[in-house]
Amino acid sequence: MPTLSTSSLRPLYTAAQVRELDRRTIAGGIESFALMQRAASSAWHSFRSRWPHARSVTVLCGSGNNGGDGHVLAALAMQSGLKVQRISLRPLEALTGDVARAAELASAAGVGLDQWQSSTTLVGEVIVDALLGTGLSGDVAGEIRPVIEAINTSHQPVLALDIPSGISADTGAVMGLAVNATCTVTFIGDKIGLHTGDAPAYTGEIDFRPLGVKAQAFFDIPPSAWRLDDELLGEVFTPRSRISHKGDLGHIVVMGGAPGFGGAALLASQAAARLGAGKVSLATAPEHVAASLMRCPEVMAHGVRGGADASQLPCQADVIVVGPGLGQEAWGQAILQSALQLDVPLIVDADALNLLASRWPDVRRDNWVLTPHPGEAARLLGCSVADIQADRPAAARALQRARGGVVILKGAGSLVAGPSGLVICPYGNPGMASGGMGDVLSGMLGTLIAQNDNMERGAWLGVMVHALAGDEAAKATGERGLLASDLASYARVLINP
Repeated sequence: MPTLSTSSLRPLYTAAQVRELDRRTIAGGIESFALMQRAASSAWHSFRSRWPHARSVTVLCGSGNNGGDGHVLAALAMQSGLKVQRISLRPLEALTGDVARAAELASAAGVGLDQWQSSTTLVGEVIVDALLGTGLSGDVAGEIRPVIEAINTSHQPVLALDIPSGISADTGAVMGLAVNATCTVTFIGDKIGLHTGDAPAYTGEIDFRPLGVKAQAFFDIPPSAWRLDDELLGEVFTPRSRISHKGDLGHIVVMGGAPGFGGAALLASQAAARLGAGKVSLATAPEHVAASLMRCPEVMAHGVRGGADASQLPCQADVIVVGPGLGQEAWGQAILQSALQLDVPLIVDADALNLLASRWPDVRRDNWVLTPHPGEAARLLGCSVADIQADRPAAARALQRARGGVVILKGAGSLVAGPSGLVICPYGNPGMASGGMGDVLSGMLGTLIAQNDNMERGAWLGVMVHALAGDEAAKATGERGLLASDLASYARVLINP
């Protein structure tokens, strides 16, 4: 388990783990149908909190336990005075077990039941997706496809029960087609797949309801991953000592900015400085020095013509950031080679990652952080981007096993894989899809790792501060037109208590 309090990390589970938690809870004395009723009641409260004025609802029910939750929710909606359209993928006589019992309960409450047909029209003000849940094992196919298509073209808000139908609970990938939900209420254990991959585009707001199950009480079912919580900021960023000096706060050396590509390395350097580094040095091509000093005179910019010059700079560095604007030509190769020869913690980004993949495929070390986006991760693992995105948690773990240290797989629901396990960052927004964001992240990581005695912990902090700064910037001015250079000022506010 990562060495932080449970207030700052939330456990995440796979679908199989949640099914086992469910089984053990039932074996411990809670009737399975009672647990289904708890789920439906929790979902109904979530529904009412978001759509208090809704007067009608359409509930689409599959044949599994997820459908059972939907049938019970339909009964609760009817009892609350809503007009309920209940649609089942299977006729009532084909249902068994708790699902049949739930369907009968809804019928007894006066809820009508229609079987899905191609001509069915969804009439509710809100639609409830109780079709598949976490039991999906392959791509959506057959009769379920037109049902999901009808939901997505209805233009009505959607409440998904447990997970939007069509999303993998373990990877976050879309299995051919998925429900686009407004809100997802998930039960017993929060699922890893809700927070990464394609899932953030489909889940809407996530409302976790444990249903009284204390998942972490089952010590032999450890979480598959952990989700960062912004409460971590209050734990870590306490006031500085009154006698702090710059030598206590880290010397970051940024190595990058090949001829014609000076902006990336400067962005990383400025971000490192704004996050509170004591000193920041920049090793860049000589023609970028004047512009760098003009833009940020606090950064000690040095012109380097190759590896020999670069190797003279980091002798007192606490962390080296290598890669922003590095290029893959002779200059960049020489700079990276000089960095790899030093026993200093490294943040490896951008073209430094591409050079690792092509020229240093077997290099492994424990004191570095690799920060690939999916394309760079694919090159490092020798696979396709589609392979990476199909199972981002597995890709992050595989890369960490192969290369050591800590790996940050960037993207929606960025993943941090390290010796303690897998951590997911749920923050960030589409406005951050612009050039230079990764360079700013690298600079932030440099400072926060230099100021933490645990590299993995520093990586968690850097990823979260970067994402939250992006969110704060988007709140202030909107997502469109958000620049990487905007983030540092918002990050500075976040880290000052």
